[in-house]
Amino acid sequence: MEVQLQASGPRRLLFFLICFFSGLATCRSAVDAPPTLIDSLPGFDGALPFRLETGYVTVDEENGGELFYYFIESEGDPRRDPLLLWLPGGDRCTVLQALLLQLGPLRFIVEPYNETTIVPRLQYHPYSWTKAASVLFLDSPVGAGFSFSRNPKGYDIGEVSSSLQVKTFLTKWFTEHPDYLANPFYVGGSSHAGKFVPFIAQKISEDIEAGMTPTVNLKGYLVGNPATGEDNSYEWQVPYLHGFAVISDQLYESIMENCQGDYTNPTNALCARDLERFDDLYGQIEHAHILYKKCDYVPPGPIDPTTERKILKEETRVLKHQPTCPPMDCQSYGGYLSYYWSNNNNTRESLGIKKGSKDEWVLCDENDMPYASDIEGSLKYHRNMTSKGYRVLVYSGDHDANIPFLGTQSWVRSLNYPIFDEWRAWHLDGQSAGFTITYKNNLTFATVKGGGHSVPQYQPERGLAIFSRWISGEPL
Repeated sequence: MEVQLQASGPRRLLFFLICFFSGLATCRSAVDAPPTLIDSLPGFDGALPFRLETGYVTVDEENGGELFYYFIESEGDPRRDPLLLWLPGGDRCTVLQALLLQLGPLRFIVEPYNETTIVPRLQYHPYSWTKAASVLFLDSPVGAGFSFSRNPKGYDIGEVSSSLQVKTFLTKWFTEHPDYLANPFYVGGSSHAGKFVPFIAQKISEDIEAGMTPTVNLKGYLVGNPATGEDNSYEWQVPYLHGFAVISDQLYESIMENCQGDYTNPTNALCARDLERFDDLYGQIEHAHILYKKCDYVPPGPIDPTTERKILKEETRVLKHQPTCPPMDCQSYGGYLSYYWSNNNNTRESLGIKKGSKDEWVLCDENDMPYASDIEGSLKYHRNMTSKGYRVLVYSGDHDANIPFLGTQSWVRSLNYPIFDEWRAWHLDGQSAGFTITYKNNLTFATVKGGGHSVPQYQPERGLAIFSRWISGEPL
């Protein structure tokens, strides 16, 4: 069941007044389609125990590019609790991964799925980050998840342009939701989102300094197991996997001697030989969490790279590309279920998905659309934002072999800030749950014991603990 929300008279009048006096041509489409308030979802028994709103915001008037969002109010005090914008990692990966597999209030029930099942079942997730904040999950960039462009040219974007579109999205969303302007506001993301989260935060801060409206109450940002663009994760994988006994002393020492720190472009035959052996051993483990079962991943996008991604004339009930079914004890099984849930017509109708906007929903669509990697590195944005006094949390699951905590700890330390709170354990239920250090300029780095590449997916209780304490200003 869904209820269409009509913008109230005063809010709509405020919106048009802001657009008129500021001359924002891009304001035109923000109120074309009112958001959808959802009280139930396919696969979940009964009414949702939280407030869920979905909708589209046009961020590219010329090409008709629209970003799709899921807004879930805090389960505490939504009028006072912080508001978190959460962005997906990976090139054109959907934010639904975070909502249903990681930090949202719903998760799939792990059970066999076949064609006789109407839709995968969902259950309430007790360690949702919505316990501590309202979360605005955004399918960005255009082409990710249910976001789309009417003109195929709208898919030709990159990290910089899509980040600026996020800023456009926020301007319009807050104009339509002025009640949240006073709430402490944070930007967050993990993995590849580590490159553009601090960039977006800086652009928002620049608008605040320039007196742009609406003025959000930006307090800081957080990144988990983040990429930066400068650091070479492969470089840190060598000592990390040596420490975990994946590679031997002999191979480690040989790599150190023969490669001289260059692990991506070997300059001699001995280094190339060592790295080939390293890759073979690295391939024996689950990269996202070295202690977990090595599993096949659900394909990241359409198998056929020529698949049409334009506005289509009709919906389809059948997946054109069946995802690989992993064993149920694999972490990727939830991703497998998400294909069938998201491509179900009842689900699309409940979420308010525009008919014809998306042919086949996929977790990540990296195969057939351009995406420029044009943010060379994020360290300068981290430095700029922390120097302005914004709060920053950088956290890492200590069992992630994709982006090892060693590399993250190294670049955090390279910012050369004085230490405010020395390295120590942080605790949950009387036991150490990880380790943390806080620097001056409000920068905190923390590890999560047992966490993988996406802390809340592998350690949901510890993930909620570190998030709720930090965002409320409490010591870890």
